[in-house]
Amino acid sequence: MRIIHTDEIISNLKEMCMEANLQLSPDMKEIFNRSSEKEESPVGKRVLGQLKENLEIAGKEEIPICQDTGMAVVFMKIGQDVHIEGISVDEAVNEGVRRGYVEGFLRKSVVGDPLIRENTKDNTPAVIHYEIIPGDKIEMTVAPKGFGSENMSRIFMLKPADGIEGVKTAVLSAVEEAGPNACPPMVVGVGIGGTFEKCAYMAKKALTRNVLEHSPIPYVRELEEELLEKINDLGIGPGGLGGRVTALAVNIETYATHIAGLPVAVNICCHVNRHVTRVIG
Repeated sequence: MRIIHTDEIISNLKEMCMEANLQLSPDMKEIFNRSSEKEESPVGKRVLGQLKENLEIAGKEEIPICQDTGMAVVFMKIGQDVHIEGISVDEAVNEGVRRGYVEGFLRKSVVGDPLIRENTKDNTPAVIHYEIIPGDKIEMTVAPKGFGSENMSRIFMLKPADGIEGVKTAVLSAVEEAGPNACPPMVVGVGIGGTFEKCAYMAKKALTRNVLEHSPIPYVRELEEELLEKINDLGIGPGGLGGRVTALAVNIETYATHIAGLPVAVNICCHVNRHVTRVIG
């Protein structure tokens, strides 16, 4: 049994919130550079050049990549052999987010009630997902999610007879409807299977997967590649101004489902697709 104090959770999450908003992850840098070379449209090339310059300035000057520093989504994988001491884990996660956004001078975008809409002034509460895993460590992923792209996300409760072609149609329709509103070039997270809420969770989690890696499941890998090609054939392009690079990657996660259903969720993220992962313990 390993003892981990919540002070460690707080200090790490504080740093992770700032890092995610100031620095693009290595996999996103790589895929962005690769995709920039594929763009054929002069306007698209210019937009990608401006986006690349913005990313470089943000990293060098330690200022936010985007003015929308997002709502903090935190994935907590807690080893079953870990004993956590201190305050509650929920309190620790939110305190880490609070310190990261306040001390990092990041924009606070969270309202405490969805209808009263009074700003909490520290970007809490976070959206927290827990998973119990084997081992004696805690793996934390912070994914600040901006709402330009979040608002373009969709859930489709398809019929089993719709099959894989129905899935393709659903994903393409979501991306086409999003158009420039999702700040392309985008990363498209897709969840297939489970239930209404499970497929949405998978689509969100898919966005945190390394975009240079495909699914280990052969047919899912093929689907990721085919959908990326079809999305880029839509011609939406960088900034929605036309071109070949509408999406940088399509990440798909699947799960078992009921004989009567085929849930599909599409969670779109803009070109920065911010996420940072750390392991403590």
